[in-house]
Amino acid sequence: MPDSTAPGHLPFTLDLTLDEARRRAEVVAALGPDWDPVAALQSEEAAHELLYSGLDAEQRRTYAMLVEAGVLPGRGRDAGDAPSH
Repeated sequence: MPDSTAPGHLPFTLDLTLDEARRRAEVVAALGPDWDPVAALQSEEAAHELLYSGLDAEQRRTYAMLVEAGVLPGRGRDAGDAPSH
């Protein structure tokens, strides 16, 4: 970034705070009045449980390795404890 004190250069700043607040308000409005964030989170957690349920021993080791490396988020229980569907 060039030195802002150089001759012929004027500092320029742009505050996007109001635009970001407007964007967020539009997103929430687009979701509609029936959107339930708690139900959405519960559905996400149920999908996560289902995705990693029924893993065999090798898959559980790989999952644990990826969680430990920070590649995947951890869970409250071991990857193979959820019922298989």
